Amino acid sequence: MKAAIFNKNIELVNDYKKPEPKKGEALIKVLMAGICNTDIEILKGYMGFKGIAGHEFVGEVVEINDADQTLLNKRVVGDINAACYQCKDCMSGNFHHCPNRSVLGIFNRDGCFAQYLTLPIKNLLEVPDAVTDESAVLVEPLAAAFEILDQIHIKPTDRVAVLGDGKLGLLISLTLNLTQADILHIGKHSEKLKIVENEQISTLLLNDVQSEMNKSFDVVVEATGSVSGVGLAQNLVKPKGTIVLKSTLADNTKLNLASIVIDEIKIIGSRCGPFKPALKTLAENKINVKPFVSKVFGFDQIKEAFECSQRKNVLKVLIDFKEE
Repeated sequence: MKAAIFNKNIELVNDYKKPEPKKGEALIKVLMAGICNTDIEILKGYMGFKGIAGHEFVGEVVEINDADQTLLNKRVVGDINAACYQCKDCMSGNFHHCPNRSVLGIFNRDGCFAQYLTLPIKNLLEVPDAVTDESAVLVEPLAAAFEILDQIHIKPTDRVAVLGDGKLGLLISLTLNLTQADILHIGKHSEKLKIVENEQISTLLLNDVQSEMNKSFDVVVEATGSVSGVGLAQNLVKPKGTIVLKSTLADNTKLNLASIVIDEIKIIGSRCGPFKPALKTLAENKINVKPFVSKVFGFDQIKEAFECSQRKNVLKVLIDFKEE
């Protein structure tokens, strides 16, 4: 099969062995895939991953190695964490933290930048006809936004600040907006902030943040990808408030954590999330992700697609396998 091999660069090959589904797994023909910031980091050496990257996809199930054939020939998306379903964590429903898990296109499992991939059928959800391929690709990052609502209760009376105007940050604002809370989205790029402004969410450029705003938010979601974003979150959150961290920071810069103790701040790490509510929200048109798609490339153009995805003001770049 055709595949893009990642090893500090991208090599497009035509003779990569098609994967074979293990017991309980499905073989999925990829229809469309999305480029994520994690994929860009993998290209730079993140996690030491070598192989087929990519974890945002929509595809068609073409083979199932299991008695349950319900999803055969169905269009699906899939949770990227392939758990063992046998350990204590899995038995308690904590699949995303299974110590034996592989992660699609990130750890010990080839990803979706290829014509075919495999995942456990337990990971798959059928995509409703009302959801286009372009929208379905964004279920995975949208699910990460919904994880916040699984972790904390946000009330309509809460004041919430969302920091960072990348794809995830913007999706978080759109998701938390469903709670009817008072949301302020803070970012650096007015063009990107327009996406949430169009949904009547208040925005503010980072340079316009005033000291009077300190300690005025019940919840602050940090999705900037920078240490300075964590510092700003500490400044903005109220005493006994909550900071939700979405950035995975490898920076060794020291943080001053005194305010966390003095103001009794709760800090919650937040990673992958539930696919079902994300998919349901897209099917019901409660969140419009179409403005996130900046450009679509064919698979043969994957190198150009990665270059495009790193340009200023570009949000989501998609790879369309149907053009093959």
